[in-house]
Amino acid sequence: MKIIIIGAGQVGGTLAENLVGERNEITLIDIDGDRLRELQDKMDLQVVTGQGFHPDVLEKAGAEDADMIIAVTSDDATNMVACQVCYSLFLTTTKIARIRSEQVLVKRDELFHNKHLPVDHVIAPEQLVTSDIARLISYPGALQVLDFAGGKVSLVAVKAYYGGLLVGHALSALKEHIPNVDTRVAAIYRNGKPIRPLGTTVIEADDEVFFIAASKHIRAVMNELQKLEPAYSRIMIAGGGNIGAGLARILEKNHQVKLIERNPERAKKLANELESTIVFSGDSSDHELLQEEHIDQFDVFIAVTNDDEANIMSSLLAKQLGVRKTMVLIQRNAYIDLVHGSNIDIAISPQHATISALLTHVRKGAIDNVYSLRGGAAEAIEIVAKGDEKSSKVVGRTVKSLKLPPGTTIGAIVRGDEVVIAHSNTLIHEEDHVILFLVNKKYISDVEKLFQVSAISYF
Repeated sequence: MKIIIIGAGQVGGTLAENLVGERNEITLIDIDGDRLRELQDKMDLQVVTGQGFHPDVLEKAGAEDADMIIAVTSDDATNMVACQVCYSLFLTTTKIARIRSEQVLVKRDELFHNKHLPVDHVIAPEQLVTSDIARLISYPGALQVLDFAGGKVSLVAVKAYYGGLLVGHALSALKEHIPNVDTRVAAIYRNGKPIRPLGTTVIEADDEVFFIAASKHIRAVMNELQKLEPAYSRIMIAGGGNIGAGLARILEKNHQVKLIERNPERAKKLANELESTIVFSGDSSDHELLQEEHIDQFDVFIAVTNDDEANIMSSLLAKQLGVRKTMVLIQRNAYIDLVHGSNIDIAISPQHATISALLTHVRKGAIDNVYSLRGGAAEAIEIVAKGDEKSSKVVGRTVKSLKLPPGTTIGAIVRGDEVVIAHSNTLIHEEDHVILFLVNKKYISDVEKLFQVSAISYF
């Protein structure tokens, strides 16, 4: 596939890195020539220096025969105009734009179609991050919660702790412990390295376990891996930007929420807009302020300002002062590695959320969802089984008969409203939504080929 990426920032660079190794022809456009040369030295791609919405720059990048344009600069207007130019001059088939402005997003249905602004898919990082954090609030103790098939089934990452009923026992004991709940462990990471989950695998404390289950059974399975935490009630949010404000709107319905915003005018505006959230102006890394607001009585401190350093420092301070959990928004990948193993409980990357959403549209075949995991090394995907027993390599076959790539697990199948946890004898039907976990994303093309429909009979 020939793909043009406009914007070589963290999102554009990481996306290019994800796609280059998958036999795609990638061209990267940016006004920063030094940044482009840096990326070209690391990856096999073409680069063009210039404004991403200029026709001559797009023509030089090969827009005339590009299959897809992905505009992910930090400027919404540039991204939208680039899509318009590609539609008007080059008839580009698929156009994706990263949009951050709430004012634009509320009108997305009226704006984004070929009669007006020809953007085929909108990626809204702030909305993605807000949804991710809201899911984590719903499941105390989870490191990640990923929804598939419209929320019917979830893939959850948790750290195993002493006190979890399954810790120190083999995975085969899971069925004995919770006989009325069907679940599948998709992957286990021990000391940062993946190990293959077998029935004889003994769960150890500090293992990072990815399991898949019907969403209604998540807490029952979590109880097997760690002592269940009580539901979060009191939440403090640092940062009143799009993410902080959006999060407060969602959480204030069922939680006691306080929001700290540095800018007095923005704080006053949010105080008028939000219903029950208590908003005040101040510095979230102010020791006295956090003490005065009784941070030790809060369940969660969520730092989502635009400043990575401020988020990290305020979260470490909140933890020191007694808050139960901390969640931190971090833009730079290097900082995510830095806080790993620290007192910060969960680091949230808007880049990873954005990449996951973009990959959903880039992947070949009938793929409905993609989540990039473990810093981009692993992936979880939802793919629809198409064709029949003659034209498909998966329809009408059992899970154990499929030639899955190394480290690939089928965790669950959603058939209409029914969630079927996949076992070796589970049969795949046409139109099943199949959820897979890939320990190594380099095998994604093999999975895509496996699910491709062919005119050739496989019998």
